[in-house]
Amino acid sequence: MAIRPILRWPDPRLSQACGPAVPGPELDALAADMLATMYHAEGRGLAAPQVGEMVRLFVMDAVWKDGPAEPQVFVNPEILSLSEERVEGVEGCLSIPGVRTLIVRAPEIRLRWTSLFGAVQEATLSGFPAICAQHEIDHLDGIVTLDRLSPEARDEALREMEA
Repeated sequence: MAIRPILRWPDPRLSQACGPAVPGPELDALAADMLATMYHAEGRGLAAPQVGEMVRLFVMDAVWKDGPAEPQVFVNPEILSLSEERVEGVEGCLSIPGVRTLIVRAPEIRLRWTSLFGAVQEATLSGFPAICAQHEIDHLDGIVTLDRLSPEARDEALREMEA
């Protein structure tokens, strides 16, 4: 496992949609590196494009800061459904350090993905895990939190970044 450099916005790779991930030893190694990098950076999620790999893979551990680590790996994730309800919450991003923004998201999602072993998985995620998964899937689609802001809020966030 290696700690990889995390790309910083406005790196153009963070605005590109990712292609499918292909299971195998290289993907296993990438996932291990991403988990090590995420924990090292004290994050709760990390998407492959954030380390310069343009494949649909993200890692997440939504609870490690509050209890034992529960690392998860999501290969080719797909949101099947979103709850109708929306909540606004503060989000940070390892690729936009020091900037925290208010983002509106669904508090519950139904997610399908493949494990590193090739098994198709489905689960309903609620609360912070649902929010985190949506944030990471945004990265796989070339979207960063700044893209979800109004022009005024984006300008304010950019000023915060420059300070």
